[in-house]
Amino acid sequence: LAPWIPVVGLEIHAQISSNSKLFSGSQVQFAAPPNSLVSFFDASLPGTLPVLNRRCVEAAVMTGLALNCSINKKSLFDRKHYFYADLPAGYQITQQRVPIAVNGSLSYSLCIDNKMSQMVTKTVRIKQIQLEQDSGKSLHDDTRCQTLVDLNRAGVGLMEVVMEPDMCCGEEAAAAVRELQLILQTLGSSQAVMAEGQLRVDANVSVHHPGEPYGVRTEVKNINSIRFLAKAVDYEIQRQIEELENGGTILNETRAFDSKLGCTVPMRDKEGKQDYRFMPEPNLPPLILYDAKSLPANMNHQQVINIDWIHERLPDLPSVKREKLVEQYGILPEHSFTLL
Repeated sequence: LAPWIPVVGLEIHAQISSNSKLFSGSQVQFAAPPNSLVSFFDASLPGTLPVLNRRCVEAAVMTGLALNCSINKKSLFDRKHYFYADLPAGYQITQQRVPIAVNGSLSYSLCIDNKMSQMVTKTVRIKQIQLEQDSGKSLHDDTRCQTLVDLNRAGVGLMEVVMEPDMCCGEEAAAAVRELQLILQTLGSSQAVMAEGQLRVDANVSVHHPGEPYGVRTEVKNINSIRFLAKAVDYEIQRQIEELENGGTILNETRAFDSKLGCTVPMRDKEGKQDYRFMPEPNLPPLILYDAKSLPANMNHQQVINIDWIHERLPDLPSVKREKLVEQYGILPEHSFTLL
């Protein structure tokens, strides 16, 4: 039998490093007392309106430029409807139709032997980066049979980075996320601390034979460490291959990684395809960005976001710093990865 080809794509939610939320003035702070950082808009009281946070837009543009994306000078906001206790509005504001950045790429390196003596560099395409709100948190209290809702996180700004299915194993997925994490931290656009939920990864995994179309994919949700990401992806690839070789079928389902058992477990069926009933967000105008060419002469620079201005102020990325270490100090390339 022909060998199986695994296909792995990632969706990464990075919390934007900002003092206030995406559409309200509430503070952002990890581990604050429950429901202490909630504005009327975050609790979606009727009549409250969103006001876009400039810092979040600048962070998304900066990240898009660092990942070689085209920045859309006009992007749109949409409502994505679903019903959950920690989403008081019944919808999330996101960018489904025209996101802020598209068509980028991320180069990452991994060692092909255990001694770290041979590095290989690969590239994953970035489909898009979109701005969206985070939801609140549900805390399940089993002793009292209650679910408690904390809205401190509701409305916090996220960047969703969608990577194309260009990876084929857990190690590649882990290396790509590690490099992205370093880039976000270098830019200051996200602190990307996985332990605090500032970087959450969903992995889409499928397997197929050469020359055949992609197989049915499963999604492993909310992976919160790079080590667990590698384990979850490799386990899921192996599980699907064994299932298919034993004559079974793969279900299009959402799974979670159980770190204690070291395996993935089903969460809920992606029944058919969940209908999110996307619609344009009526309370937000299109987000218009400018560059040096398109900036009107009489425009107040404080009121607009200039892509070129952000581009000029990008810091050296980790890949550039590593090259400098190799060129200036004669360090071996694989050692530069240990340092950075």
